[in-house]
Amino acid sequence: MKPLKDILNIFYPDICLCCKNALTINEATICITCRGDLPLTNFTFESQNLVEKTFFGRIPLENGTALFYFLKKGKIQQLIHELKYNGQQQVGNFIGNWLAEDILNSNRFKNIDCIIPVPLHKKKFKKRGYNQLTTFGKSLSKILNIPFYEELLQKKTAENSQTKLLRLERWKNVNELFFIVDHNVLANKHILLIDDIITTGATLEACYLALKKCENIKISIACMAYTK
Repeated sequence: MKPLKDILNIFYPDICLCCKNALTINEATICITCRGDLPLTNFTFESQNLVEKTFFGRIPLENGTALFYFLKKGKIQQLIHELKYNGQQQVGNFIGNWLAEDILNSNRFKNIDCIIPVPLHKKKFKKRGYNQLTTFGKSLSKILNIPFYEELLQKKTAENSQTKLLRLERWKNVNELFFIVDHNVLANKHILLIDDIITTGATLEACYLALKKCENIKISIACMAYTK
């Protein structure tokens, strides 16, 4: 007799979040064909990659990476949209597991002590019901075997994005956008700061300005995608 899951899959098959075709029993989140089409960056294995160059003179990074290139109307945009707005949190697991394995296989990301996500303001969190970085961060945490601190970095303002502000306004507000709940927890730590998409890097830079108030920290960055 077939397991109940197999029987249900016949009538209510899981679908690929990219092409919307039915997934086979051995597939999860996206199909093998779409997985092969995803635009990998290989930044995890490359020093002075585009992520690290984005923050030259802005954040003294130990290392930086993003798993995929973000292209308008591409599969990664589609996947992250499903994660952020349609509750498909398994996308965070899918990307987090992949990136964590790359990090383990690289020789560049060493001695990371903890993972900190870019936070949502409480009003936005209440409206959406979750932070799109939670499953991503927890997957990284589990495979890398380091703690994931979701509440230590908080957002002061409900402003949607630093990039939506005029340049002058952005630099006036950047020091006040985020704050640390407990500086002692992060003192002397090498922090892996995570986000979904890197565009201008303004939000991550604002996070760093809050984090650097903790004593003797180091910062690395790992994101789902980099805007090409």
